[in-house]
Amino acid sequence: MKLFASLVSSLFASLICVALVPAGPAQADDYPSRPIHVITTSSAGGISDIFMRVLGDALRSHINDQPLIIENRPGGAGNIAARACTEAQPDGYTICIINADTVVYNQYLFKKVPFDPARLSPIVNLFHLIQVLVVNSDLKARTVDDLVAVSKKKPGTLSYLTAAIPMVVYMDSLKHQKGADWVRVPFRGGGEATNAVLSGSTPIALLGLANVIAQIKAGKMNALALVNNIKSPQLPDVPTLAETGYKGAPSSTWYGLFAPAGTPKAIIDKLNAEITKIVSDKAFQEKYILSRSLVPATNTPAAFAAEIKAEGVVAKEVMKQSGLPQL
Repeated sequence: MKLFASLVSSLFASLICVALVPAGPAQADDYPSRPIHVITTSSAGGISDIFMRVLGDALRSHINDQPLIIENRPGGAGNIAARACTEAQPDGYTICIINADTVVYNQYLFKKVPFDPARLSPIVNLFHLIQVLVVNSDLKARTVDDLVAVSKKKPGTLSYLTAAIPMVVYMDSLKHQKGADWVRVPFRGGGEATNAVLSGSTPIALLGLANVIAQIKAGKMNALALVNNIKSPQLPDVPTLAETGYKGAPSSTWYGLFAPAGTPKAIIDKLNAEITKIVSDKAFQEKYILSRSLVPATNTPAAFAAEIKAEGVVAKEVMKQSGLPQL
């Protein structure tokens, strides 16, 4: 009887030891075992929505044939989606595609944001948008200096729009340093902004290249500068802001993938590795990134986190320089 009790006690102790073995590696090996939900800041048909559907199709064979289920949470300057991301279970079955403005600028743009950026765990930066300063071709401006000159000839009549706070600082600096004359009008979304430039009601805009490349090629708009200092093979003769002599902060417009804070590192690393393989593939890049006026931006979680931290320092200073009141 004593021998039996001893054996039972030893077996029980062994079971406890097994139960206490960390489950991290096994969890990563088995992950995912069910569909992964992806929260996006855009509505259906928006840039992040379309990209994640394409990525999901390519990624499925890399993640145990599990699909990505897209959940669109537009509105609130991205705050709605970001909040939903930070409040989700950190189990690897909710990830989120969020842009730079939401993660980096909203904490300084708004008096109160409904989420803590520190509660977002970076997985991988996906791509940059190429942004461009364009004008209605009727203005006859071909360079930034041309535009300044036109504005002086038409005082009080020109307006511009942009969704990027660094570009508000850029346009204000030109206004004060070179005596330009224009006013900012509220940004109304890519499609409406494009129409405003074409109609001449707001003849100046700083927009994503994908929104306006067709109009530039057709001669309806003139491209003056690439505002986030990323060259485009579609516009090889258009200078970057740095090449025009501007030394301030360019607009940083990326879309990255995040998970709720506390998501196991092994899962984040696995997602990073598999997604990087796909986005680094030349055929995928050509078809789904470069052809859409985007630039691949994959990196490690640590590198992405470092980028965000550095951009946060710049964002705080840019907001101070802009003089814009908090919303």
